[in-house]
Amino acid sequence: MKKKFLILQARPDEISDLEFDAILKHGGLSHDEVERIRMEEGDLPDIDLEEYAAVIVGGSPYCVTDEEKTEEQKRLELQSRTLLENIIEKDFPYLGACYGHSLLSSLHGGKVEQKGVYAETPGGVTIHLTEAGKVDPLLAGLPEDFRVFAGHKESCTVLPDDAVLLASSDTCPHHIYRIGENVYSVQFHPELDIHGIQRRIEAYKYKGYFPPEQAESLKQAMEDELVTVPFDILKRFVDRYKDT
Repeated sequence: MKKKFLILQARPDEISDLEFDAILKHGGLSHDEVERIRMEEGDLPDIDLEEYAAVIVGGSPYCVTDEEKTEEQKRLELQSRTLLENIIEKDFPYLGACYGHSLLSSLHGGKVEQKGVYAETPGGVTIHLTEAGKVDPLLAGLPEDFRVFAGHKESCTVLPDDAVLLASSDTCPHHIYRIGENVYSVQFHPELDIHGIQRRIEAYKYKGYFPPEQAESLKQAMEDELVTVPFDILKRFVDRYKDT
């Protein structure tokens, strides 16, 4: 029996189901091939990594740099620490996107900041692979520059000491990095398509990512975007660990 992919989410809203469905769609996964845990709903159970093929952590309206945190956020971050430490120690396959990127960065010696430092308004962003990225097993052969959908208030401003930088944007220098051979962290959303980001813009227009009155123009701007390479990255990650 093949091991399942563990998908961890931290979205206390209607976007959670859309994110989950997009990960399955663009990752080429069926419901039978994944186990889903919504971390915001309760305590994170004891997770035996040996039972899974890989761990994927998606985004969230939460920020690890929030000055005021709910008890739910505090619990989620505390319980994530043990899991992420275990993942890094075992060099276990991991793909953390946006909030998953911030969690890993902040809990493993990197620095995450908010207040506009490297923040990106929701929309299309051009990513540039580094020399290390061009030869990385997950990214090799992809275009050296490609568009992604991103949108974040906080960013990793200092990488963990053992991180290998794989990609940057002109605004945000740390868009993809790798720890060890199998732990990947990305600032953008590899599962997001045009419909998905338009829905998120509408859902989060009062969450401080952009002035609310800009929501309609931001959604309209998405119609002109051609974003495909992030799906390749997500699918490559899944394919790399699907049969291991």
